[in-house]
Amino acid sequence: MTVLEQPGSSRHTSGLAGPPPDWRPRVDPAPLLPDAEPFRLLGTDAARGVGSGLLKRLYAELVRGRRYNAQATALTRQGRLAVYPSSTGQEACQVAAALALEDRDWLFPSYRDTLAAVARGLDPVQALTLLRGDWHTGYDPHEHRIAPLCTPLATQLPHAVGLAHAARLKGDDVVALAMVGDGGTSEGDFHEALNFAAVWQAPVVFLVQNNGFAISVPLAKQTAAPSLAHKAVGYGMPGRLVDGNDAPAMHDVLTEAIRRAREGGGPTLVEAVTYRLEAHTNADDATRYRTDDEVETWRAHDPIALMERELADRGLLTDAFVATTRESAEHLAADLRERMNATPLLDPMDLFDHVFTRQTSQLRDQAAQLRAELAAEAEGHTEHAAGAAAPAQEARP
Repeated sequence: MTVLEQPGSSRHTSGLAGPPPDWRPRVDPAPLLPDAEPFRLLGTDAARGVGSGLLKRLYAELVRGRRYNAQATALTRQGRLAVYPSSTGQEACQVAAALALEDRDWLFPSYRDTLAAVARGLDPVQALTLLRGDWHTGYDPHEHRIAPLCTPLATQLPHAVGLAHAARLKGDDVVALAMVGDGGTSEGDFHEALNFAAVWQAPVVFLVQNNGFAISVPLAKQTAAPSLAHKAVGYGMPGRLVDGNDAPAMHDVLTEAIRRAREGGGPTLVEAVTYRLEAHTNADDATRYRTDDEVETWRAHDPIALMERELADRGLLTDAFVATTRESAEHLAADLRERMNATPLLDPMDLFDHVFTRQTSQLRDQAAQLRAELAAEAEGHTEHAAGAAAPAQEARP
């Protein structure tokens, strides 16, 4: 029996019946809708309200971030990294996310968000250890309040919601900021995370970096929504649309969303409209799905150039400040290069550490098997070395 065949249905009336009299929307959708155009500060009168200290700090982190991306890309070409997803062109999103958070808050990054982790204070070598293939994560998530870099698409989002919800239940003054790309919004984890976050009013902020392509698939082939920020309305949370290359605007929007979450206002979805200037990774040929003209158009909207214009207009882009900023960036790159060029000493038994608090029986069996194989290999090397040394000793007078 269908709904329309239920007793009292309006199937045989001239028109369909409306909802029950007590039905009403749970939330007024109007305040949740994003603006028609991305929010901007740079190049507007409102930019004068941004403090000079914040502007200079954002600029310094952008320059360091650009140099970090260039050095990490070079290390990949030299074989020191297995892969590197560059965030060149997206540095404003990464830096603003790191600077907007308080020390007690948590960052949940995707695989492309190593710069956000570094800007939050993580050692650059530790940030790249996973991409080098040397360790599960490369850093202690609890120490730095940075969740492990997430290579599966969007699986970090439900984790962020879970942590934020648990913090609220415990009465901890903690906000989680989860970063994801536009491609990740096509994953089920994205929708599940937003739904749970809104129902629970969890103190979490979702930052979608819309860089134009999910690897090679343009956004128009993923969604027909007016914007990704509009998706927030369907879950009952505000959606914010912001220029992702405008660092002060990014910082302003994220700071407000974090404040709102901390004060019990629930989650916010922020869409940052930006662009991936380099290929998806070193294994990708971006020329197969986008034109050079498109890339050059976005280079004219470079986040560093936008900041330099604002700083110059306000008399803050002095030679001394620029020199100090570039020197800091070069020091970061040189230190990263030197330490990444050193071959690390690795213990294969580390594979079994930091997976579970209590190892499963399968892991214990696998660890015992590997331990035995390593011992046998070491014994074989010892016997071989002793055998090679014996003839030399016999030949001595």
